[in-house]
Amino acid sequence: MAFRRGGDTLEKLELIYKGAEAYLFKSTFLDTDVIVKYRLPKPYRDPLLDRRIRRDRTILEARIIARVKELGVPVPALYMVDPEKAIIIMEYIHGIRLKELINHANISTIETYVREVGRSIGIMHSAGIVHGDLTTSNIIVKEGTPYIIDFGLAQYSDELEDKGVDIHLFLRSLESTHPRFVDRLFKAFMKGYEEIVGSRGKESILEKVREIRMRGRYVEERRLRKQ
Repeated sequence: MAFRRGGDTLEKLELIYKGAEAYLFKSTFLDTDVIVKYRLPKPYRDPLLDRRIRRDRTILEARIIARVKELGVPVPALYMVDPEKAIIIMEYIHGIRLKELINHANISTIETYVREVGRSIGIMHSAGIVHGDLTTSNIIVKEGTPYIIDFGLAQYSDELEDKGVDIHLFLRSLESTHPRFVDRLFKAFMKGYEEIVGSRGKESILEKVREIRMRGRYVEERRLRKQ
């Protein structure tokens, strides 16, 4: 696969992630390490509809990344967007995923990182932006700064439900992969979040998270009863 625009050429792509919605490649562009995200066509959809969906989703993701960066949240820089090809070229963040750091670094240091993530999400939520897939795998720490990545499911929303889902997903990722540190890290996250949204905003979102968790337990209990 090669991508050309104007006099610039992007080639020798190294596939680093193969997902259901998109492939991620590592490459170089203008002598800079980059990630190339290519949204895959869906053969079961009408070709014209598929092209429009992939185009619109690419535009939305790029706009959200640009807006979040304007807000001061550490995210990859955008280098090029081609909506017609459903391609985004963005900065490759040289760092370590938070998921990997948690089990190897000093827990107090991790708390500092997670608190900053909480602040970043508080800033995004205050601006009406939700991430949609907030896990410790989608946070990369570079030189002491946690960067939020993968905005493929991000959207504009002021709904408390959508914001609650963000927080719930982060809590679930802690519970599933870092059970020893759940309480400390979630507390640090919410402390950072509260610094942006205030105590009332924090309590509202925590109430929504509790509601989401209760709904999940209810569905699981009904599923088990039917077995």
